[in-house]
Amino acid sequence: MLDIEVIEDPAAAEASLDPTRMRILRELAEPGSATQLAAKVGLPRQKVNYHLKALERHGLVELVEERRRGNVTERILRATAASYLISPSALASVAPDPHRFSDRFSAFWLLALAARMVQELGQLIAGAAAAKQKLATFAIDGEITFRSAADRAAFAEELGIAVTRLVDKYHDGGAAPSGSPAGAHTRAPGRRHRLVVALHPTLKTPTKTPPSKEQHHD
Repeated sequence: MLDIEVIEDPAAAEASLDPTRMRILRELAEPGSATQLAAKVGLPRQKVNYHLKALERHGLVELVEERRRGNVTERILRATAASYLISPSALASVAPDPHRFSDRFSAFWLLALAARMVQELGQLIAGAAAAKQKLATFAIDGEITFRSAADRAAFAEELGIAVTRLVDKYHDGGAAPSGSPAGAHTRAPGRRHRLVVALHPTLKTPTKTPPSKEQHHD
């Protein structure tokens, strides 16, 4: 079972968004049968079987084992992942394209970059899983509080300079220079990596409204 599976097929995305099927996927974090699920979700076993077949058809649940109980074979199923994320490729015709514009200070460009990251990582994770290889990734997540907008702008400027300096230091083109003689010894190009640095405000925590005091009159 994957920790997170990225859904790219539009039909699979549609199947996963059904509230009953979402509940079934959540319950199938641990293997179970249609009979066991029926008791948990409060539906007839035939109805649960209908949803299970749809989820299995789209590769969202998988068969773990079959148990023989008298004249009946009980199928034990499990969700293919603990969590699911729908890729922008499922909405290919309207998916955001970061190449349409490039503005470091645009929230929409940041969103387009994040969407591309989901799509690319989904494909990379699936490929690595199929090849039984570990996918090399790195991420930093943290929070910073700025005293002013000027400090935020100065931080962004310094961060951009620092990242550019690191990219210049470690980037390896690897390809033979233009005009190199045939047969010249060159190193094989290294593996390209995507680098995205993001900064955005954190979501505000909703403030709880204190309960109103009842007015008591004598």
